Amino acid sequence: MRTGPPSTIGRTSSWLDDRLGAARFLNRNLRKIFPDHWSFLLGEIALYSFVVLLLTGAFLTFWFKPSMGHVIYDGSYAPLKGVGMSEAYASTLEISFDVRGGLLVRQIHHWSALLFIAGMMAHLLRVFFTGAYRKPRELTWIIGVTMFALALLAGLTGYSLPDDLLSGTGLRVTQGVLMSLPLVGTFLTFLLFGGEYPGEDVVSRFYALHILLIPALLLVLVTVHLVLMWVQKHTQLPGKGRTRMNVVGAPFYPAFLAKTTAFFLFVLAVVAGLATFAQINPVWLYGPYIPADISAGSQPDFYLGFLEGALRLMPAWEVNLLGGTVPLSVVIPAVVPLGVLITGLLIYPFAERWITGDHREHHIADRPRNHPHRTAIGMSAVVFYGVLWLLGANDEIAAFFHISLNWTTYGGRVLVIAGPVLAYIVTYRICLGLQRADAEVIGHGVASGVIKRLPDGGYTEVHTPPDEELEAHLRGKETVPVLTSAPPGAVPGPVGRLRARISAAYGGEKVPLDEDRERSLTPRT
Repeated sequence: MRTGPPSTIGRTSSWLDDRLGAARFLNRNLRKIFPDHWSFLLGEIALYSFVVLLLTGAFLTFWFKPSMGHVIYDGSYAPLKGVGMSEAYASTLEISFDVRGGLLVRQIHHWSALLFIAGMMAHLLRVFFTGAYRKPRELTWIIGVTMFALALLAGLTGYSLPDDLLSGTGLRVTQGVLMSLPLVGTFLTFLLFGGEYPGEDVVSRFYALHILLIPALLLVLVTVHLVLMWVQKHTQLPGKGRTRMNVVGAPFYPAFLAKTTAFFLFVLAVVAGLATFAQINPVWLYGPYIPADISAGSQPDFYLGFLEGALRLMPAWEVNLLGGTVPLSVVIPAVVPLGVLITGLLIYPFAERWITGDHREHHIADRPRNHPHRTAIGMSAVVFYGVLWLLGANDEIAAFFHISLNWTTYGGRVLVIAGPVLAYIVTYRICLGLQRADAEVIGHGVASGVIKRLPDGGYTEVHTPPDEELEAHLRGKETVPVLTSAPPGAVPGPVGRLRARISAAYGGEKVPLDEDRERSLTPRT
């Protein structure tokens, strides 16, 4: 039986060792094991979309002119010939109609941006629902959340560069949000726009942020994120042979390298297919941005739709403060939803550790059903985001379904509060139901589909014991820790008592796996 490294790894490391003296380093890292569960590929979708973004963005920089200087269009798109516009918009039209492959690359870039943020969202949810943010991965989690916030900013700055009527509408919203901020709003607006709106510098300044500062920060954070992941090893779902000390899967080389290379090609094929067959952001139909013009049905890309929804749902509130007016109807929706989302994600690992008192290292991921309160909290956040995102198109909803625009707004104001509460309750009950189903499998086995007639004339379905892999997967469930009781004679303060109550509600075993074990020997009719 072979006990050393695979021959492929051995030959490669030996070849390099003869030249670089790196055999030990290569043997250790090329044999690193990666889990093979499909959910671990969600982060790779985001990573490879980011690579495609960098490559296509570099192509577009050769022709895009980040200037708001006024020109008269004389390009290939006949409907706009002789129309005055900015150099940024004119160069976008040139890329779309005159540069070979320009429109395809532009659309690949835009679709990659959407897939990048969607992949990050899915990856964040996977990590959250499985508890993969816990010790020793808190720093990895913080870096991931920071990258998500930077990705939103990159999307905003890139979306605004063409200087068409649709992106200009988004810029107008951005300017209104900045102006509403107390004390610093005017200064930030003048800094960004280079003077009174619309100014002459916003495109060039967004361009610098979009192609230099934000990508540089993202590259650094992605590198650190990958290094930490490599050093700390992957989490894995419970199963046969899986412990806190090992990782079950395939080695990096050649198995995982081949698989991940193919996956990169799949991602590239998907965005290229979308760019070929699904038109996105046809700026030539919108025309150049003129501050006096508006367009109906203007919607941002999906990742900023929840902020649009918050602005539309917020009542017209304002307060007079220190001789000035603070428009709460703009400040609150612009700052609170995103602030709550990002801050909540950043502090959640530490808040959970404070509640449960759990300071152990965790390398086995939770099944979401086995941590019902965490899963319910996550689904409440998803519904909160979803309601705001949906109501960002309340005018389209009202027009399509022929209902009052006011009633869609009033309904949204109720749903944005009641929806997360209802989602919490429903998710929590579903998790308990799924835990009972697992206990049923452990206690009674798996339904075989075979019906047996009993001596008394009744019928029962024959159950068979679960296979080893399934049973190990189910028995990987861990009880959510609860704070231990205070030492005798200790009198906890109000904070301590509150912490103990929260811990008792949040943690503990809700549905023991073996609660039906005693009944497993009785026939079921």
